[in-house]
Order: sequence, then structure tokens, then C-alpha cells
Amino acid sequence: MKAIKYIVAGVLFGIIMTKSEVISWYRIQEMFRFQAFHMYGIIASAVLLMMIATWLIKKYHLKSVYGQPIIFNDKKRSIPRYLIGGTFFGLGWAMTGACPGPLYVLLGHGFVAIGLVLFSALIGTYVYGLLRDRLPH
Repeated sequence: MKAIKYIVAGVLFGIIMTKSEVISWYRIQEMFRFQAFHMYGIIASAVLLMMIATWLIKKYHLKSVYGQPIIFNDKKRSIPRYLIGGTFFGLGWAMTGACPGPLYVLLGHGFVAIGLVLFSALIGTYVYGLLRDRLPH
């Protein structure tokens, strides 16, 4: 019964991803060809929303749903790690034609081929977990 809130959140996420056309390969193609602002507008909206949410969390010292304090690691990060990670992220996105966020939504819509992309993403995450201690963070 506790899982119901996660199921509801997932269904709402799927509806939002579908209605905003974020799962559309054509929208993603338009973005990478700089032919439309649609995806950039959605990404910018998400970044702005998270900036406001982060500010509110820090200002009011909000806690997680489990009552634990939310801690932000504000130490400086290196630019190369963001460039390398962002490059891999963008290449994967461009090669698959799918943003990693709505992979499950695409699978739920019946795009069976996306199962290979999802499987590859899970394997990549698993390999990262194995190598994490040896990678520069």
C-alpha cells in the first residue's frame, strides 16, 4: 500500500511526458537540429523550477519525506567532469532519440525497441556503480 504514492507519481510523470511531447522522437530531433524551441523551453522550465525548489529547501531547511535533513554538497566541482559526463549523456540521447527520463513512458506506450535502450542504460548504471570508487569525482 505504501507503493501507491510512487505509482501515482509515475503515472502523473508519464502523462506529463506524453502531453508535453517530450517522448516524441521528432521533438528531440528538432532540438538537436536547432529547428524548434519546444524542448529547450521545457528544459529551461525544469531548470528554473529546480532552482526555485533548491532555494526554498535551503532557505527553510526542509526535510525529506523520511524526516532527514536535505544536504547539498556545495564544494567546487571540476569543469572537465561536467563536460565529459554531459558529452556522454548528450551522445546517448542523440543516438537513441530518447531522453533518459521518459524511457519507461516510451516502453509503456508500446515502443518495444526502447527496451534495448533501457537495458543498456541499466547496464551502464551498474558498470558505473562497479567503477565509481576508481573514477575521479
